[in-house]
Amino acid sequence: METTSRVDGQTPVVEGGQQAPTARRTVDGYLLAPFPWYGLDEAFTGPRWLMQVGVAADGAVEHGSVGHGDEPSVRNEHLAAAASESREKFAVVVTVAASPSRRSADGTGLLEATSVSSAAWLAGVGLLSFTWPGQMDHSLRDDWLEQQTETAWELADDLAGDAWSTLSLPVDGVATPFHYRESEFGWVLAGSTTEGVHLGAYGRGMSAYGLGFAMIKDIAEYA
Repeated sequence: METTSRVDGQTPVVEGGQQAPTARRTVDGYLLAPFPWYGLDEAFTGPRWLMQVGVAADGAVEHGSVGHGDEPSVRNEHLAAAASESREKFAVVVTVAASPSRRSADGTGLLEATSVSSAAWLAGVGLLSFTWPGQMDHSLRDDWLEQQTETAWELADDLAGDAWSTLSLPVDGVATPFHYRESEFGWVLAGSTTEGVHLGAYGRGMSAYGLGFAMIKDIAEYA
């Protein structure tokens, strides 16, 4: 997916990157999306917060993320294991517009089709962006992140592979199949809805098995 992620009023960041919590509070980009946003359903009663939207080269909103629970930060996993009681518990839901390969609005290029694999990749990269393996030197993390991002893409491109299992979770009250995988960094899942979007999700410290998803009635409630 040739898109970038941004927070309205802020400098764009590389897709999969994250802004500091203080930069994540405007809903403008979300309101421009021609598709519905999804988050955890009403069974989740904890904090909810905006993250960022992803836009195509022509400025069209293609995907975005919203968070639930503790706002995560990049954390050294070795230190987290030594203090597990303080480990952040969060789940992020990624909504991706389901669309075929198409010309950009300005006619200058071809936009790639989106699929469940797109949602799986965005979720996988999102989880990595909040992960820092234990005992890794700061100078090596960029190389590690590049390698793991490539691995996340390969996994997302092979949803029928052994790395994935099937998990059924409610979407707008209807049991829906998801592709699901776990790693030492957390979990990732991806599936589709009947509302013209694909869903990805990732999290840590919060079990995926008890989650449910629902269309967000008012995205401003996350601001």
